[in-house]
Amino acid sequence: MSRTSRTALLAALGLIAASGATATVFGSTAGAATPGCKVDYSVTNQWSTGFGANVVVTNTGDPTSSWTLEWSYAGNQQVTQGWNATITQSGSAVTAKSLSYNGALATGGSTSFGFNGSYSGTNAVPATFKLNGVTCNTATQPTDPPTTPPTTPPTTPPTTPGSKADNPYAGAKVYVNPDWRAKAEAEPGGSRISNQPTGVWLDRIAAINGTPGARGLRAHLDEALVQKGSGELVVQLVIYNLPGRDCAALASNGELGPTEIDKYKTQYIDPIAAILADPKYAGLRIVTTVEIDSLPNLVTNVSGRDTATANCDVMKANGNYIKGVGYALNKLGAIPNVYNYVDAGHHGWLGWDSNFGPSAELFKTAATAEGSTVANVHGFIVNTANYSALKEDNFKVTDSVNGTSVRTSKWIDWNQYTDELSYAQAMRDKLVSLGFDSKLGMLIDTSRNGWGGTARPTGPGALTSVDTYVNGGRYDRRIHLGNWCNQAGAGLGERPQAAPAAGIDAYVWMKPPGESDGASKEIPNDEGKGFDRMCDPTYTGNARNGNSMSGALPDSPIAGQWFSAQFQELMKNAHPAL
Repeated sequence: MSRTSRTALLAALGLIAASGATATVFGSTAGAATPGCKVDYSVTNQWSTGFGANVVVTNTGDPTSSWTLEWSYAGNQQVTQGWNATITQSGSAVTAKSLSYNGALATGGSTSFGFNGSYSGTNAVPATFKLNGVTCNTATQPTDPPTTPPTTPPTTPPTTPGSKADNPYAGAKVYVNPDWRAKAEAEPGGSRISNQPTGVWLDRIAAINGTPGARGLRAHLDEALVQKGSGELVVQLVIYNLPGRDCAALASNGELGPTEIDKYKTQYIDPIAAILADPKYAGLRIVTTVEIDSLPNLVTNVSGRDTATANCDVMKANGNYIKGVGYALNKLGAIPNVYNYVDAGHHGWLGWDSNFGPSAELFKTAATAEGSTVANVHGFIVNTANYSALKEDNFKVTDSVNGTSVRTSKWIDWNQYTDELSYAQAMRDKLVSLGFDSKLGMLIDTSRNGWGGTARPTGPGALTSVDTYVNGGRYDRRIHLGNWCNQAGAGLGERPQAAPAAGIDAYVWMKPPGESDGASKEIPNDEGKGFDRMCDPTYTGNARNGNSMSGALPDSPIAGQWFSAQFQELMKNAHPAL
């Protein structure tokens, strides 16, 4: 595993935290069949030659399957880059058209899109908008936006001192990493997703101060203050440097040896906590995803299991995974504006009865180690840097074929869950039953689990057997559920959004698309990352993937480095499509 301009993409469609000028524009609503619309245009941030804007479109007329919004500028504003709509401009006239996933608008339904623009002189808000040719008449007089950006960020959090938002993503933008954005924009077609928010991976001590081509933690937080403006903004950090990290893999190994727990505490967690506690950053909502991969290995890959490894036995015996996670939660959880989310694997790892309950118990043990309590855990994250489908619509775990349960199929293999949403919701319920907060929220990484393209099934498989039924209908096209490295055929999944389902705080792109999972051959490096045959496309497998081919893409670099072929594959197979 591995790891903007002046404005960031909204975390969810329809959520807006606006600053600067706004105009709310309404159309006629007399009679159920009368066309009409409401448009909220907000300048979210502005500097000397450019600005960011967000537009919320509400349909007050009959339902529509697609939409086109038109307006004209009074000045010389030029749209330079947009997201969640196809935006074109001719002279002063601008046209924004819906995409495949946000075109349908019921009566009263709304969606949003955003863009960056350039200007000189004044930057007045447009006075008139047309939705599908119908004029939306101005109900409030537009005002000129500020001519200079804020010089100082808010110094206090937006919530009551000592309190936190139930869901940090609600009503907030999410930080767009300029380093990742630049790499995405350098790829053909990459500008379509380059303004999506992704996680910042602190995968070694050097990453705190910055490494060649990647800014350090303070630089990210300073940029986040610029993107924030006067609204709310989430910054997503991945805390990822445990001693003996990810003991059952090699590509995701780290720089610290199995016994270096003190170094982890004093040279890694303590410096991160000191930076996050700086009052300068008190107005940011800082989401930490704490230590991907390692903890579940203490359940599934130790003595007594078919997939046991000597390295995992060592980590279970010395307790340094438990100590490290507990220490991180305790130190980071003491900072009022930090929201800790602990890694909880994915359904294809922990979904079996023998793994599910013991893993939940282990998470509580870690959350209450080293002086920490469950109160330091705001939620959990699943599917980080993995490929498990969000929802499998063509079959359910309760289905049977000719009287035989689909759980007996080779793909499901007696798992209790078929997808990440059902797994995340069930894991949440289990954790609450063990004493975690009843408002516990879950995150699902959807950066690489879309499985779209021409291979995406449109219905269930043949009823010949449980295997033909499941294999013919499953979206997840991996050779085996245990395959995890740079998977061929994978696509971008649901776009980041807040509160998409019950118990889910957000869908996130915690793993930046285009960053490799591991090298397809041995590549010497100073980051402690080894060569794992699961990243080699010629590998015929092991017990953890049912002795199947790895399904990995060829010619991949070490974990965290840019992998252009993977980025292009993810865009090609995106679902929803780009």
